[in-house]
Amino acid sequence: MSALKGKRKEYLTVKDLQKVLDSCKLNLNQIDEVWPNIYIGNVAEAQNKAALQKLDDSTHFDLDVYFQPAADFIHKALKSPDGKVLVHCIMGMSRSSTLVLAYLMIYRHLPLKQALQKLIQKRAIYPNRNFLALLLDLDLHLTRKKKTCQIL
Repeated sequence: MSALKGKRKEYLTVKDLQKVLDSCKLNLNQIDEVWPNIYIGNVAEAQNKAALQKLDDSTHFDLDVYFQPAADFIHKALKSPDGKVLVHCIMGMSRSSTLVLAYLMIYRHLPLKQALQKLIQKRAIYPNRNFLALLLDLDLHLTRKKKTCQIL
């Protein structure tokens, strides 16, 4: 048992990621530039934040099917002259930030934890637990893919 205590944890957990997110000290704004020419924002000033957060924060939505198409869209838009992208959802905290994180992982080759750390320097985000779990799956997939490519 003592050998396990000294061994470094191999995989991140949702709880690990939530600790990174909890370290963010920024206030939530209507819109923020979170990466050069990539913005995350909300649709409009929220009047009932609790009700709107429930809409934005579904714990059962399979957002991962949109990771690659959204990342492709952002990448293509940024390649155009003067390209800028606004990624938004109702609160600008969960869905939009999850899609930007997926882009950073897929096209900028950032590990999930590093991508989270970069975004929380620019915006108060908080992807829900389901979205964090989906991002962890993507992170694991991309890590395995990278290792396989290095072996070949």
